[in-house]
Amino acid sequence: MAHRSDAEQRLLEKAGRYLPGGTGGNLSFPKDLDFLVSHGKGSHLFDMSGNGYVDWLMGSGPMVLGHAHPAVTEAVIKAVEGGSTFFATNEKAVELAEELVNAVACAEQVRFTTSGTDACFQAMRAARAFTGKEKILKFEGAFHGTSDYALMSLTPSPSVEYPQAQPSSGGIPKAIQELMLIAPYNNLATTETIINAHQDDIAAVIVEPIQRVIAPKPGFLQGLRDLTKKYNILLIFDEVVTSFRLAYGGAQEFYGVTPDMCTVGKIVGGGYPLAALLGRADILSVYDRGASDAETFVNQIGTLNGNPVACAAGLATLAVMREEGTYQKMHAAGAAVRGALVDICNENGVPVQNCGEDAIFDIYFSEQPVSNYRDTLAADSAMMTRFTTGLLERGILKGAQKYYPSAVHTDEDVEKTIQAMREAVPLARG
Repeated sequence: MAHRSDAEQRLLEKAGRYLPGGTGGNLSFPKDLDFLVSHGKGSHLFDMSGNGYVDWLMGSGPMVLGHAHPAVTEAVIKAVEGGSTFFATNEKAVELAEELVNAVACAEQVRFTTSGTDACFQAMRAARAFTGKEKILKFEGAFHGTSDYALMSLTPSPSVEYPQAQPSSGGIPKAIQELMLIAPYNNLATTETIINAHQDDIAAVIVEPIQRVIAPKPGFLQGLRDLTKKYNILLIFDEVVTSFRLAYGGAQEFYGVTPDMCTVGKIVGGGYPLAALLGRADILSVYDRGASDAETFVNQIGTLNGNPVACAAGLATLAVMREEGTYQKMHAAGAAVRGALVDICNENGVPVQNCGEDAIFDIYFSEQPVSNYRDTLAADSAMMTRFTTGLLERGILKGAQKYYPSAVHTDEDVEKTIQAMREAVPLARG
């Protein structure tokens, strides 16, 4: 167990006193391993007691260039010197909007928000306003943020029949259930059956191109594109995670399928609060009061929408992402860790399912192939918790789900991680 300084221990006690559950609502650690982040540099995090960790969480994805990248830091300092926010359209927001339209296949216009949750919420609202229909189809187990709509059937009981929605949080009005339809990811036949039965009411289908870490089966995303066109329904890709990670053009470039709208976040803000809704100009015209009537106009206001500091960080990040070799480094680091972990499990006789892509992946300790949410329920979650804890004890940090390779993970980081996995897998098996 890592040493904890008196100063860190005192702040941990204050966190338990002042924050519900002792956290900000994101990642939490076992009590005997709990720590507070002091700072990050490159591919490493450091706690208040001076302990270092190879970081595969990377802020849950945004830090694709590592922590405190010099180019991003310089851009942010320069932006701050010009003012923090204006509540008016600014130079950096326009420049970033142009870059997003140039990079992403479905993008003709951009509407900025400050979080992936809001971007996905706006995508669903815009779809309703544009089509005049009220229902949205999402896939069971998909995470589109924490709005009432998005938290339908994130972690439902497997006994719930499709397309019934089930809230996965307290505080959600029961009426929301009637507005969301639920289908199994990677299952086109069931999805079409649901769409056919409710086609007159469905404004859009929203999907994570990679659902959590489950990659789409060959033809699934194109099948969704074909189905939504057939039934005149909008298709939304939630690319908050996959944008600028799988490829510069996101999942749309990586898989060769173009939706009507998409949401982007994480990487696009360079570690600062920024996200956006991108899409066809006719759809996004619902945000233009001059182009909409009283029933279709979407009133979307945010104090920090298109914040100049966040946009400057995003522009600097994307400039580095365009440099030759950036994606190759990231994918190579992910491939090395991913492949080694599967080999280690096989060598130890541990059932394992290898899920995702090299730029974003994880495994499930399971004998059953994983293609949708219900398949994940067969996995040994207790073993995964023990394994993740074992990595943390050895100075390797990852979240409960997902490895986020970066362009700055080194060969040394990869080797240290693999060595920790060699030790943690047999111990996690028990």
